[in-house]
Amino acid sequence: MVTVPSALIPPLLRLMRANRVFVTADGARRRVRERELRPATYGPPGRLRPDVRVDVARESPVGWPVYTVTPRKGGPRGSVVYVHGGGWVNEIVSQHWTLAAQIAAEANTTVTLPIYPLVPFGTAAEVADGVVALVRQNLESHGATALAGDSAGGQIALSVAQLLRDRHGIVLPRTVLISPALDLSWSNPRIPIVQPTDPWLAVPGGKVLAELWRGDRDLLDPVVSPLEGELLALGPISLYTGTRDVLNPDAHLLAEKASAAGVDLEFHEGAGQVHVYPVLPTRAGAASRAQIVRSLRAALA
Repeated sequence: MVTVPSALIPPLLRLMRANRVFVTADGARRRVRERELRPATYGPPGRLRPDVRVDVARESPVGWPVYTVTPRKGGPRGSVVYVHGGGWVNEIVSQHWTLAAQIAAEANTTVTLPIYPLVPFGTAAEVADGVVALVRQNLESHGATALAGDSAGGQIALSVAQLLRDRHGIVLPRTVLISPALDLSWSNPRIPIVQPTDPWLAVPGGKVLAELWRGDRDLLDPVVSPLEGELLALGPISLYTGTRDVLNPDAHLLAEKASAAGVDLEFHEGAGQVHVYPVLPTRAGAASRAQIVRSLRAALA
């Protein structure tokens, strides 16, 4: 994999106009209309990293396409349900597939990737219920099961961890959150301070997407905004956040709330790093991915 210096990522994102979906409300509405008319493809890339040997299979156990990534060598132990990000409107991309393959091969586990319905077709409660069902099926089929997700997928993952505890008494051995969206009201007073440094996310479009994603739930319902949920008795959490990310202030609040609840939370903050930096082709990203693999392998041992 080609490695890009971290310092080049912000200007590259600005050059690519990576924030065009989020920087204005109209930009978010345009993307929703685009995805409604022309849904994006979601299948695995034609070729994953040549040094990562995995098999990919597809099924539909919860009514959506669900992919399973397994290592070709060795008997996999347990599983990880990985929920991809994309602002609840963008489909899974190659970086998600690459990380899933790395986790499967290096943590020697089965990785399940749900292709969940996006806005304007999917809502927070519907998708959370589906991911809960997937985790329960994986527990029966594979044994110990962890959750992971980035950005919007991090929101779903933490909401699902709370639902599994509350509805089924299930405590997960590890939940990995990469730059998670935690409070969809976008009301943290520190967000405007961070906003000028963030080349990717912004509040106007984020609020439009949050309104669609919440469905008939209140924005502060924990199924929509898991920061509002109870953290007591959750399993261990690994949290990755960059300081050039408008979601970073809420990550700090989650860490404080977890500490108060006695939850084991590993807080990994990338100074000068952008949103979802662990999935990017940088040294900081590679180091974080290795750390994620180690934590999941240990949790599923």
